[in-house]
Amino acid sequence: MRKYFSILTLCCGILLTGCDHLASYTLSEQEINQSLSKHANYEKDIGIDGLANAHIILDTLHAEVGRAVANQVVLSGHANLRFTSLFGKQKADLQLKMSAVPVFNREEGAVYLHDLTIIDAQAQPEKVQGVIDSLKPLLATSLRDYFTQQPAWVLSSDRSKAESLAKKYATGIEVKPGELVIPLAP
Repeated sequence: MRKYFSILTLCCGILLTGCDHLASYTLSEQEINQSLSKHANYEKDIGIDGLANAHIILDTLHAEVGRAVANQVVLSGHANLRFTSLFGKQKADLQLKMSAVPVFNREEGAVYLHDLTIIDAQAQPEKVQGVIDSLKPLLATSLRDYFTQQPAWVLSSDRSKAESLAKKYATGIEVKPGELVIPLAP
């Protein structure tokens, strides 16, 4: 009887250990960056009429998940700007650093980035930094609107069985260093 109980306990332990990975679905930083490189197509005209107008194209974007800021995603990116100000027409390169809170939309099975704030915006050439600083609040609002409407990741039933289960049973999102964990309902 003891032998039977030991074998039963061992089998249950192995079964529960094997099922533990079904309690959540994990998105790695690499997967998020691949999705952002494919789907983040931010191109916008922003400005204050008569003072400064800019056409901005965000051409690269890289995410650090839960590392620099706890429970947030820090985005680093490069943008090309063409703008007109009181000083005439100019071009600039912009290095952006932003932070955002990942939010899971259960109905869509998608991860969005909410409450985006610009941490840093450095312009080259440096002489246009003042114009960039004056446009920063408009840029922040525009980027915030974009990322609350455009998902950083959408779960798909076609990529894997685990992702298909996550799409059906996801309950929220947790930020851990280097990954987003989507807990599944029991």
